Amino acid sequence: SSSLEDLCLHINEKISNIKKCILLRDIGEDECRRPLLHKIRNEVVLVHDLLNKMEIVVKRQENMKDLLKKIQKAAERDQKEAQHLLEHIPPYLPKPTQRSIEVPAVKHKEQTRAVGPKQKKPTKETKAIKEAALITTDEFENVPAYLKGRITYDQINAVVQEMNKAVVGKYKIMYQPLKSMNAKVRNLYHRFMEEESKNTIGRFF
Repeated sequence: SSSLEDLCLHINEKISNIKKCILLRDIGEDECRRPLLHKIRNEVVLVHDLLNKMEIVVKRQENMKDLLKKIQKAAERDQKEAQHLLEHIPPYLPKPTQRSIEVPAVKHKEQTRAVGPKQKKPTKETKAIKEAALITTDEFENVPAYLKGRITYDQINAVVQEMNKAVVGKYKIMYQPLKSMNAKVRNLYHRFMEEESKNTIGRFF
């Protein structure tokens, strides 16, 4: 700003000099005064060049100002969107670690009552049933646009949760002792075992 003020002061001084010279233009009829007229012309040319340069600088600063306004508006819009997302985080978003459900070994109340504390058998190791992780908002954003119109984020996670329920229910049955099963559950157990192969051993499907 100081350099701009200095430039304005310099231009004003030149204009003042031109005004003084114009007031004395009548003396131009005198041959000895003609050099003064040439000085006026040179001053006018110099002021014209300075004004052109100043106009270029002002236009450049106006363009920079418009660009900064656009950047500011974009930053404010992004800030509002980020604040909205922060205040409306869905409670069903998946946790960072994959969840698993511990299936305890099935114990019969009658057996626990019959066996004394000294004769208690070692507890059977629990087996974890892994669930499919729910999709995150970032993963949903990478879905093609034509698919987003067919199913929503909530619907996808609802399907994943239903699949997890089915898998957990299946492997709870497979981890039960045969003696504790009724006829209906035992039929499901045998059906599940028939579906197993060497490629599915150790996997949840």
